[in-house]
Amino acid sequence: MYLEIVSPEATIFSSEIDSVSVPGVNGEFEMLKDHAPIVSLLKQGTVKIKTHSQSHLDFDHLHGEVIPHFDDKKVLTVKINSGTIEMKDNKVIVLAD
Repeated sequence: MYLEIVSPEATIFSSEIDSVSVPGVNGEFEMLKDHAPIVSLLKQGTVKIKTHSQSHLDFDHLHGEVIPHFDDKKVLTVKINSGTIEMKDNKVIVLAD
């Protein structure tokens, strides 16, 4: 599954992933490979990306700080204010504010 997280300023993340969990307006939900196509609004919260190849990283794009944290869970977290998510054909695009 491929994920892109895009803000008005730049592409924040672009890579193959195992799963992604997002703060939907009706609650947090997770998508895995072969998830049904979906379009949803996102609220303020944290996008959690699980991957076999990335180290854990907290990224606050609102302040431009990158603070790496390495652990065995291989989770990347990205804080967002709001946004939209679309998944189709194993490609996930998050348009983040």
